[in-house]
Amino acid sequence: MEIAILALTFIILMALRTPIVWSIGIASLFTILLSVPSLPAVTTVAQRVVTGLDSTSLLAIPFFILAGHIMNKGGIASRLVAFARALVGSLPGGLAHVNIMAAMLFGAIAGSAGAAAAAIGSFMSDEMDKEGYGKGYGVAVNVTSATTGLLIPPSNIFIIYSLASGGISIGALFLAGYVPGILTGLMLMTVAYVWARKKNYPTQPRASLQTVFTTFLHALPSLSLLIVVMGGIVAGIFTATEASSVAVLYCLVLAFLYKEVEVKDLRAILVESASTISVVMMLIAMSIAMSWVMSYENIPQMITAFLLDSDTSPLVALLLINVILLAVGIFMDMTPAVLIFTPIFLPVATTLGIHPVHFGIIMVLNLCIGLCTPPVGAVLFIGVSVAKTSIQQVIRPLLPLFAAMLVALVLVSLFPELSLWLPKVFGFVE
Repeated sequence: MEIAILALTFIILMALRTPIVWSIGIASLFTILLSVPSLPAVTTVAQRVVTGLDSTSLLAIPFFILAGHIMNKGGIASRLVAFARALVGSLPGGLAHVNIMAAMLFGAIAGSAGAAAAAIGSFMSDEMDKEGYGKGYGVAVNVTSATTGLLIPPSNIFIIYSLASGGISIGALFLAGYVPGILTGLMLMTVAYVWARKKNYPTQPRASLQTVFTTFLHALPSLSLLIVVMGGIVAGIFTATEASSVAVLYCLVLAFLYKEVEVKDLRAILVESASTISVVMMLIAMSIAMSWVMSYENIPQMITAFLLDSDTSPLVALLLINVILLAVGIFMDMTPAVLIFTPIFLPVATTLGIHPVHFGIIMVLNLCIGLCTPPVGAVLFIGVSVAKTSIQQVIRPLLPLFAAMLVALVLVSLFPELSLWLPKVFGFVE
């Protein structure tokens, strides 16, 4: 009964175009009213909304968001595009490969798929269109490759998963994302190569070693942020939260050195960052309240019992979880999806023998695919907006790239060592 009320209320509110943050909150309140009087129910939900944000780990999210906004304005994207062009521009479909590699690098540094899609798309969309790739294909490449930055650390979504899972090591999750993120990028590049051969897209002249070295030197200060953040976390010099503040300081210094940001620009950057942060934190607060309501009503336990008591094999159960998460990603933003569904599916996954770190990578990769999918795909809409085109033009070239991401998802799901190898090497996972 509780599951039906929660799901039905949420679906109706979403169908009425109620903002997702309020849909989550109202659905949670309606569900708790089934078993608790009105005044204690409202008070409890309000308390959970407030206390849900009382976490030191969550401080990393505002700082990483601010760092991402500084990078977006600080001239980092153009230097990464130049470096990527020197490395892979001569391959068949060279500009598509440049787009993918630049989006992977920028997304990893900024920790935001949306920022990568906007920053790289602003450089690459018109250029790919001029070279005959078509805007639809350019957007498809841009939005799918931008999501790899959510797997390659630092990544806010891993911090949120750590919170939802009860405190799994953020360092372990960061390390676990490298191989799956790079694998996904390579799958996308494979599709770009085959598509370029089929369509006979132009190639760029091979860059000289001097050009590669020069562009690398120009991009090195930006790339060094990954070393500073991950090196500090792995070496135990600072926590993920402290690393986020270091990232802000590093990006600020870099933006001033590049002379792309002046003191007068800081106010606009801070206001834009505060707007993004407020939305994200409200989503987190409401989603934590919903997770508590589901726990109070024993909804995760009921779903776990249903999946485990049936005669399904572990492989089929994992497949079912993947299908559900893919469907969830189509209709729900990533942050609430992680906070709501981690407490439901993580107990099932651990019972099936899936490591919590490995399951986190599976969940994030599933939801990355949803970011590129209408009707809610935020990154898709950003890419379309930047390129000034329509979703209808993008859907067809998206399909083979979706297939590449699904292949990466299957490989990551079936081979845990792809996720767990690096955390084991550095002693974060036994």
